[in-house]
Amino acid sequence: MDRSTLLFALAALGTAGSALAPPSLRAQAASDLHARIDELATAVNDQVVAWRRDVHAHPELGFREFRTAALVAEHLRSLDIDVTTEVGRTGVVGVLRGSRPGPVVALRADMDGLPVTELADVPFASKATAEWLGREVGVMHACGHDNHVAILMGVASVLSEMRDELPGTVKFFFQPAEEGPGGAAPMIADGAMENPDVDAVFGLHVFPMAVGTIAYRPGGMLASSDGLRIVVRGVQTHGAMPWGGVDPIVTASQIIMGLQQIVSRQTDLSDSPAVVTIGQIEGGNRGNIIPDTVLMVGTVRTLNPETRTDVHERIRRIAENIAEANGAEAEVTIDLGYPVTVNDPDLTGRMESSLRRVAGEGLTIMPPALGAEDFSYFAREAPGLFIGLGISPPEDPSLWHPNHSPYFYADERALPIGVRALASLAVDYLSGPPISEDRDR
Repeated sequence: MDRSTLLFALAALGTAGSALAPPSLRAQAASDLHARIDELATAVNDQVVAWRRDVHAHPELGFREFRTAALVAEHLRSLDIDVTTEVGRTGVVGVLRGSRPGPVVALRADMDGLPVTELADVPFASKATAEWLGREVGVMHACGHDNHVAILMGVASVLSEMRDELPGTVKFFFQPAEEGPGGAAPMIADGAMENPDVDAVFGLHVFPMAVGTIAYRPGGMLASSDGLRIVVRGVQTHGAMPWGGVDPIVTASQIIMGLQQIVSRQTDLSDSPAVVTIGQIEGGNRGNIIPDTVLMVGTVRTLNPETRTDVHERIRRIAENIAEANGAEAEVTIDLGYPVTVNDPDLTGRMESSLRRVAGEGLTIMPPALGAEDFSYFAREAPGLFIGLGISPPEDPSLWHPNHSPYFYADERALPIGVRALASLAVDYLSGPPISEDRDR
C-alpha cells in the first residue's frame, strides 16, 4: 500500500478507528508521519536559524515583545493559521485545524528577554537597551527564549504542511513575560486554553546540556518559586543595655537557623527537594543601638505541591513561635509565585516513545531542578509535558554557560531537534488513542 492510500485509509477511519486498525497499519502510518516531520524540519531549518538570530539580535523585555509578536503573527498568517494577537497583553495564539475532528493540543514558546548586557561572542549579539527599574540596561536573550520562538515558528511551518494528514487542532502559544511578572496566567485569563478547549499542552526549554540531549521528568519537573518576607519587631534600646528592650537581630538570627531545620530535618528529601533561602537581611544603623525591626527577604522552592504547602506552614510556625519566645513579633509574608511545573505522569509515559525517536540515546531523565517556569499554569489547566533541550556543544566546554549568564550560548544544531521534538509530540498525540484508552491497557 503506498503512502497516500495508507493515509487516506486512516483518515477514513478517523482517530478512534485508527486505534483499532491492525498494528502493522498503524505502525506504517506513524512511520510515514515521522518521516514527513523529519523531511519538513530539514527543509525549514535555514529559516529557523534566521529567525533565531533575528529574535536574538532584537530582544524585548516582558510585556514589551511588540516586534517579536508581530514577526510571529505575520508568519502564522502566511501559513493560513488563524491568529489572535494581544492575548495576555502581548501574546499571540495561532489555531491550525486538521483535516478531520480530533483532540486539541497546544504548543508553547515564551518570547521575552532579560535585563542582561550580552557578552557572548556571536555576530548577531544583542545591542538592545531598555529602561528597567528606572535605569537604562542592556537586554539579552540570556535564557534562550529566542530559540523557543524560532523552534515553534518552525513547528508551525511543518504542521501547516501536514494539516491534511492530521486529525484535531493545534494551538500555538507565543507567550510574553515568562521571566516576570508572568504571561501564562494572563493568556489563560484571556481564553487561550478555550475555544477549542485544550486536551494536552507541550513546551520545551533550552538548557546547558549537550546538543542531542532531551531531558524530561515525570511529576515535578521545575520548582515552585515563592517570595518570602519576614519582619521581626522588637523594642529599641541602647546596645550597652540589651535588657532594656527586645533584640530583633538576635531573634532574626534564631529564626534563620530555625528555618534551616525545615529542609534538613522536617522535609522528606528522598521524595522531593526543597530550598528555603534568606538572601537579604536589614536592621539597625549604629553599632551601639539595638533596633526595633529587622527585615529578612528570601525565596522558597519546592518540587511538590503538597511539600509547598507544608513548608509554608512550617515557616510561619517557626518564625512566629521563635519571635514570641523572645518577646518579639514576626510578621511573615509569602508571595505565591509560579507553581510547581508538573509533567502529567500518564501523558509523559505515553509520549516517551515520541521523544526517544527524536533523541535516541540522548533521551534522559532530568534531575530535580529548582528553577521555576510559568508553563506550570498551562499544565494546571490541561495535562502537560515540559522537556529540556540541550544546546551546548559537547566538543567545546568553554561555551557551556548557565541560563541568565551574559555569556549564554546556544548551538544552533539543537534547533532542528527542537522542531522535530515538538512536532512529533503534537502529531503523535493527535494521531494516537486517547490517554484513557492507554490507561485501560
